[in-house]
Amino acid sequence: MSNIGEWFRLEYWLQFFSWDMFTSSLFINILDVLVVWFMIYKLIQLLRKTKALQLFKGVAVFVAIRFFSEIIGLHTLSWLMDQIIVYGVIAGIVIFQPEIRRGLEHLGRTTLLSSEKNKINQDEAMVTALDKALQYMSKRKIGALITIENNTSLEEYIETGIRLDADLSEELLINIFIPNTPLHDGAVIIRDGKIAVASAYLPLSDSLLIPKHFGTRHRAAVGIAEVTDSLTLIVSEETGEISIAHQNHLYSNLTSEEYVEMLNQNLIPEVKDPEKKNIFVTLWKEINRLTRGDR
Repeated sequence: MSNIGEWFRLEYWLQFFSWDMFTSSLFINILDVLVVWFMIYKLIQLLRKTKALQLFKGVAVFVAIRFFSEIIGLHTLSWLMDQIIVYGVIAGIVIFQPEIRRGLEHLGRTTLLSSEKNKINQDEAMVTALDKALQYMSKRKIGALITIENNTSLEEYIETGIRLDADLSEELLINIFIPNTPLHDGAVIIRDGKIAVASAYLPLSDSLLIPKHFGTRHRAAVGIAEVTDSLTLIVSEETGEISIAHQNHLYSNLTSEEYVEMLNQNLIPEVKDPEKKNIFVTLWKEINRLTRGDR
């Protein structure tokens, strides 16, 4: 605590800036901080779609309380925060074991040198599979409801369905929604390019702006679009029309060109960011930017 008090003394800062700052140890320390910062950033990206992120936010609050209680001198509160942090982390690992396991599996499937082109090809293949499945079902008036997870987690809705964790293909999508089959009733939810579940239940919208001729599928699609940032595809079994619910809006009676364009815009964001490379290139660019003093 006496070291922290030194920060508020003018003599401390005069002495600090009088040192020879441009030494090799300084650059090593800067690199050390940048690497740790980048690892934390990637960890947050990895956990942002899971409930485990809420755990880390809670731990951050306890750490902040612990820090300020130590500064003020509240020793009992500081000791209590120490116990909560230590045992809370252990309890969190047990409680959020499925999310942590899923995140580690995702990390294991990710290669550090994977190129942007491979990611774009996977997204384009998903759009192609969706397009073929939608055209097939539209011509035959096979009702369908397909929700694609974005940044907001759909875990609570995934838990209501029948887990598949299957590779996405037009044949599997078509087979799921064939009438009078066990999985045709409900929604398919796609997560990370895979069919996570089928026959899932989505919240119905109470909006009075939805036209009366739209049925339960359209109301469910609008309902999930009202509470998440997901994108939902609907095929009407009465007319064969294809609609998309996204960002609290329902885009109905779309042509093939229109919905494919929307899918490309929302499912292939890497096209808008050609500078995105593997993590080594990204880290190197961040170091160069900071050493140049760019904002």
